[in-house]
Amino acid sequence: MAEPDSCRSVRQRDGKVMTVLRLVVNGAWGLRVEGAQQLAERWLAFLNTLEGIVGPSFEGWREATDDDRTAPLLSPSAASLADYLLRENPESEVARTAYTASLWTAGSGMPELVVSVSAGGPSPHVASSCSVRMRSRELDESAPVARRSVEILRALADSWDVDWGQAYNRGEYAAVEEEFDLEAPEPRCGRAAYLSARRAELVLEDLPGKPARIRTSHDGLLIDLTGGGTERPDIEAILDVNRSLRATGALARLPEPYDRAKR
Repeated sequence: MAEPDSCRSVRQRDGKVMTVLRLVVNGAWGLRVEGAQQLAERWLAFLNTLEGIVGPSFEGWREATDDDRTAPLLSPSAASLADYLLRENPESEVARTAYTASLWTAGSGMPELVVSVSAGGPSPHVASSCSVRMRSRELDESAPVARRSVEILRALADSWDVDWGQAYNRGEYAAVEEEFDLEAPEPRCGRAAYLSARRAELVLEDLPGKPARIRTSHDGLLIDLTGGGTERPDIEAILDVNRSLRATGALARLPEPYDRAKR
């Protein structure tokens, strides 16, 4: 899964306070062997939906290779994405790990978005994931695209058919990690969570705080603590929902070595 990020304030040398936006939406699953073409089709479906959510203000997608910000624009298609995955991942590496690649985009008055994929490999010891990172030194979580993190999580879950997923900033991630003594791959709930069908069956009807519950594709369940992007939930509310979900087994870790994609 992606490293935790945050929205925080940084004091510059001139004494001014600069807001830094770091928000992550991600999803994970276990073993699902897929080739570059299959992954490219999923990735394209996600990018198309994502562009409908974030709007036309971004300048287009670029390959995120070795932090090269001069990479040419990539026009997403199943063919171009499959070619990118094959170029970035030698067959010998895929056999041991997975196909991995990232795209980034930015625009005037918008945060940078980085979409990363690691999936499709045959190893029962390597989890698969997709993540979207929002980064900005000028914007905070009131930015319109940041307030649509729950919609992005739903699109990601639908396109990649994930086992579980979440939206979070570093403060939320760290609080949950510390409270429950979690390791990085373990399922958890941030300001929103997605649960696959069998996990959703274990969710109590009366969750603490009564967050919105949205049924999605693949019979999954989206739990939204943000009021549809209008609120930022406090840490205690997030911890309470995690306690409930953990108590019923809805956030149980997928057993390793992996023998399936979802619980």
